[in-house]
Amino acid sequence: MKDGMPLHGAGAPSEWIVRWSHLLSAEATVLDVACGAGRHMQWFAGRGHPVTGVDRSPEAVAAAGAFGRAVTADIEAGLWPFTGQAFGAVVVTNYLWRPRMADIVAAVAPGGVLLYETFAAGNETVGKPSRADFLLRPGELLAACADLRVVAYEDGFVPEPDRFVQRIAAIRAPAPLAGHPLRALLKGN
Repeated sequence: MKDGMPLHGAGAPSEWIVRWSHLLSAEATVLDVACGAGRHMQWFAGRGHPVTGVDRSPEAVAAAGAFGRAVTADIEAGLWPFTGQAFGAVVVTNYLWRPRMADIVAAVAPGGVLLYETFAAGNETVGKPSRADFLLRPGELLAACADLRVVAYEDGFVPEPDRFVQRIAAIRAPAPLAGHPLRALLKGN
């Protein structure tokens, strides 16, 4: 708790993240971007996944550290701390910083999963965030994931609490095995 307010990222994991977490391979490494207090880190660590979280709040990182590796970094004003690293899953909820979107998607390893859910255009009619800077435009998340295979996508109104969201579950194609064309792998041959 900071200044009488609960830390962001505390509480139950997102239903979207829980619903699509079965897409991760066993023991896949997980990166939770803007992890807050680590609700998704806790969810995945509890399922045997090595987890890393990043947040700019030292208080949040201290709490998230109970579930795995937690990194304090301001990814909006500073460098991306995971350059050259790839994860079996990248998880993002309730966070949007467009200049980092390509880094977030690039952090998904071959065969890995991106689970992303955040506020979308329309949310300004029901509450905060209401600034366009923090709301995905129609189809924006799909466009950001053009190099991934989309398994599930939603864009619209969600009740209780009332909000407009875009959310996606997408998989990066696995790396081809030596001597095996990627096409054969994707067909299951």
